Amino acid sequence: MPTDFSVRKQVILGGVILLVLADAALWVYSWELASAPQTPQEKYAQQVTQLKVLKGDIDRAQKIRNEIPNTQKDCDRFEQSLFPVGSGYSSVTSELGDMAKKAGVQLEDVAFKQVDSESHKIIEIVIDATVNGDYKNVVGFLNAVQRSNSTYGADSLTLGSENSQGPAGFIKVALHLKTYFRATA
Repeated sequence: MPTDFSVRKQVILGGVILLVLADAALWVYSWELASAPQTPQEKYAQQVTQLKVLKGDIDRAQKIRNEIPNTQKDCDRFEQSLFPVGSGYSSVTSELGDMAKKAGVQLEDVAFKQVDSESHKIIEIVIDATVNGDYKNVVGFLNAVQRSNSTYGADSLTLGSENSQGPAGFIKVALHLKTYFRATA
């Protein structure tokens, strides 16, 4: 009986070794097929595809290069549309005040904060203000700010706490806006 067990064990071990060797041989064969040289037609087709991709990249780069003068003119036009830093604060205060008056709201607590930037041509200005009025008029004011020829970006709007001093429908909104001034040369 003990010889049966050892013979059986040797047969199983031999079978496992054969399977591992067959698996290794198939892996080597598969690797050789994958790394086998391509036919000239396959190489040519691959190179043609790569050439088309490279030509497309070159065409896009040339298009971007050709558009740079127009982009620069657009940037210069935008920069010239900004208020100069010397008169910008009073211009913004006046413009926001006019919009508030036309919308029928009260503009209060207008405060400016200059943000330091890497670029010295354009200066970012943060504006904090409070708008009081009925809902429709406040929305009209915000719409006027959005449609203004000047550049304003609303970072946040916060509905203020209920104020018993105003009539029904009266709201208070805290504005956090951004605008930009042109640095003087």
